[in-house]
Amino acid sequence: MKRDPGPPSARAARSSGAVRPLLRALPLLAGLACSGAMAAPSTFGPVIGSALLCRSQLDNAYFHAYLTQAFGPAYKREGGAWWFRTEASLWGAQVSEVMVSDDTSNLVFVAAVLDSTPEELEKSVRAAVGVAFKPVDASRHPLRKSNPGSTIAYANDKSKIYCAKFKPQPPGR
Repeated sequence: MKRDPGPPSARAARSSGAVRPLLRALPLLAGLACSGAMAAPSTFGPVIGSALLCRSQLDNAYFHAYLTQAFGPAYKREGGAWWFRTEASLWGAQVSEVMVSDDTSNLVFVAAVLDSTPEELEKSVRAAVGVAFKPVDASRHPLRKSNPGSTIAYANDKSKIYCAKFKPQPPGR
């Protein structure tokens, strides 16, 4: 025997008890979503880490879409790049920002700022994934390059790691 749930107004009155707490929580949830960086997805290391080490194809549209989905919209567009704040880590170091080239740049690149010195970052990358970096000169703060083309540089008291390639030219150029 099928039970009649009653008129629609009675169903709405019964279900509104479950809806009210959700409605009260919406401002809190919206505030959390807009409060800056969001936690990184589980794919952050393989996707962004591989790109930073020049171990994957660089496609700025793909990385822009990935970072937007993972962390929300870029907080600024400057220097030929979209800048994203993150709450993530790579190779044992906190990643504070990730940049991906926009279409105004002559290069396609992915870059990240990490809370680590270049020396510490170099050691942790080598220990974690076996990629070695060599200083390009004998200066006090030399750039460090890997064979695949990744670069570690000083960024004030932090490190910046990036992979950059020239944009592919259209056929016939």
